[in-house]
Amino acid sequence: MTIPVALTIAGSDSGGGAGIQADLRTFAFHCVHGTSALTCVTAQNTLGVTRVDALPPDAVVAQIQAVVTDIGVQAVKTGMLLNAEIITAVAQQLDLLNSIPIVVDPVMVSRTGVQLIDDQAVATLRNLLLPQATLVTPNRYEAQLLSGLEIHSLADMQAAAQRIYQFGSQAVLVKGGGMSGELRGVDVVFDGNQFHTFKTQRIDTFNTHGTGCTLSAAIAANLCLNKDIFSAIERGKLYVTTALEHSLSLGQGQGPVGHFYPLLSPIPKH
Repeated sequence: MTIPVALTIAGSDSGGGAGIQADLRTFAFHCVHGTSALTCVTAQNTLGVTRVDALPPDAVVAQIQAVVTDIGVQAVKTGMLLNAEIITAVAQQLDLLNSIPIVVDPVMVSRTGVQLIDDQAVATLRNLLLPQATLVTPNRYEAQLLSGLEIHSLADMQAAAQRIYQFGSQAVLVKGGGMSGELRGVDVVFDGNQFHTFKTQRIDTFNTHGTGCTLSAAIAANLCLNKDIFSAIERGKLYVTTALEHSLSLGQGQGPVGHFYPLLSPIPKH
């Protein structure tokens, strides 16, 4: 039996709701063995982030090489890469891999619009990492930063997806979680030929921490399982929606989605 393996290259969330922790839970849910390369360590909880420490680029490279040379991977997901030096090192390592799916979650701007990495890191990600991506999954504000366009409508989302596609990825998914009204939760995909719109049930919950990490990890897991890109996106969105339905009220702030929701209630007998 061949066990599918996915690699997440991202930061650690000490609160367990996003980052590496969310990715590994998502991989496990999909019966994909999760491996990891840490890029930074954050001190954070449901109230926010109080400290971020970057790992040396050589340490990130060593983790990637340790996994790839021994275990091997069938898909990669990148998350918070933090600075230009780490992004450059990761891009160089991914360039050595042989045509496996790479999902780039360009963690640059929070869902509230706060830029998380500097302009040099943004440019490095755009120039070195996006051309290697099978799929890039920016939220509304990341899509604005990458495309240089303001996004207020479905047409704006489509225009941004087209412009980001020009940086070299095989497809672009502009997420609508940060949109308002009827566009909230509507995602737009552009594959170079046509647009696809994905819409799932809107879940009314305050506890949404980790949705972006979880979606990109779920898509990577499904690509690892040899699903086509649109099936992987559809399945990934369904997973996130159901996890939101079972979101966890933890701490004093915004809790995470329920990655292990089948375990939160009795499994019906058949």
